[in-house]
Amino acid sequence: MTFREKKTYYFDKPGPENTVDAARFAIERAKESGIKTILVASTSGKSAEVFHEAMKGSGLDLIVISHVTGFTKPGVWEFDTVTAARLRQEGTTIVTGTHTLSGLERAISRSPKLGGSSRTEVVAETLRRTVAIGLKVAVECVLIAADQGAMGVDEEVIAVGGTMSGADTVCVIKPAHTANFFDLQVREIVAMPRNR
Repeated sequence: MTFREKKTYYFDKPGPENTVDAARFAIERAKESGIKTILVASTSGKSAEVFHEAMKGSGLDLIVISHVTGFTKPGVWEFDTVTAARLRQEGTTIVTGTHTLSGLERAISRSPKLGGSSRTEVVAETLRRTVAIGLKVAVECVLIAADQGAMGVDEEVIAVGGTMSGADTVCVIKPAHTANFFDLQVREIVAMPRNR
């Protein structure tokens, strides 16, 4: 029997105070595992900046996944545009795409005429409640990036999500496109909050 011994980190609680450590753990696991790409969710650009700074000189690629335009307010992209311009100029890829684990389905479940949860939202809620909100976010980021062509699906990536703001969940994921969702594999949990 063969096995691999790797560290897993547990934060006492979720939140943005874990972002710097999440970046460190993501870089550590990427280098240890020969993974070339780190994805991080970032709504305003703050987590993206932390990861960008931490990854300078590492030789790793950073892909930032932001909320879709109109997520909170119609026609508004929440990501700071000055930060976005600077990060792009310095080689960071920023992807904005529809949330694959909600999107149109959320419009149906929120409708007073239709109501009820959809199957897609059940998948999202299962990831949120049984493991961590950040796991749901990390999985969704991988799906969005793959669907937008920002990365391939043949190599593992490090995906990082968080709970409301900041980063607190770090995973190794074998990507897939949304249409092939069940080919996606969460292969390692590198870090997550114990209490949610």
